[in-house]
Amino acid sequence: MITVVVPSERLGGVLPAAALPALRTAKAVYAGEGVAAESWAAFGVDGPAPAVVEDGAVVITTAPDAYPDARVITTPEPMGAALLDAAAVMHRLRSPGGCPWDAEQDHESLRQYLVEETFELLEAIEDGDRAAMREELGDVLLQVLFHARVAAEDADDPFDVDEVATGLVAKLVGRHPHVFEGHDPAVHDATSQEHRWEELKQAEKRRESSVDGVALGQPAVALAAKLVQRTARAGFPVDLLPEGDDPGTTLFAVTALAKLAGEDPETELRQVCRRFAANVRLAEAKARAEGLGSLAAEDWRRFWPS
Repeated sequence: MITVVVPSERLGGVLPAAALPALRTAKAVYAGEGVAAESWAAFGVDGPAPAVVEDGAVVITTAPDAYPDARVITTPEPMGAALLDAAAVMHRLRSPGGCPWDAEQDHESLRQYLVEETFELLEAIEDGDRAAMREELGDVLLQVLFHARVAAEDADDPFDVDEVATGLVAKLVGRHPHVFEGHDPAVHDATSQEHRWEELKQAEKRRESSVDGVALGQPAVALAAKLVQRTARAGFPVDLLPEGDDPGTTLFAVTALAKLAGEDPETELRQVCRRFAANVRLAEAKARAEGLGSLAAEDWRRFWPS
């Protein structure tokens, strides 16, 4: 029987351990389609595969279908291997001979797309649209790859996607000692882990304030909720929250009380907004069905969903 070994196109000159016994005992080892014989000399490749391959031979090829009766040994790829493809495509787009538009972008010009893609992903999650979630997660990943590729070209302070990933791994491992070090007496459930995460984060970043690191550019309701969450963990008393009758202070107070009650005011407000928008569209559709092009107040009330 012929044995076909299929290398990974992503991992380059890597073969599975399962192929070693076959390679050691093979009558001959050939390079088939998709494999250059000179690249596999270390594995004892005898040359290109002939039109008729004898029994007991091994063919290394990326086209195993050419040998329908052969025993096939594939090369397993690690989880996340397809990310290599994504990084390679981004590199190609940004390199000379790639896409002119991609080549012109910088961190500032890409900011709008990062915000847009994030909100599109949020909408897909709210809709429970799995296909849209998969696509939008890809678009958010593109932003990460794009910014990392731009950063790699910085003459003064370059870093690449591998350094981004390495930093993320270090952060995740460092903030989960109960997982990677075997035990952390401060963690016994999800709530305690959340508190422990913030403690480790504050110590790691040497923050002087409980609100250091809060992104002030986020939507106002989410920002207010995050500030209240952070300060509550630091023992901030409720009676010192802002007071007043102006709209901003009132909104802050409502947000603060909701967050302290364990609710997510940003998500809840978004849900109300989406229901309101859906009702507006429904009322307008009913009006159009009756030939109305514009609606007066009494028309809105008549067509408004009950």
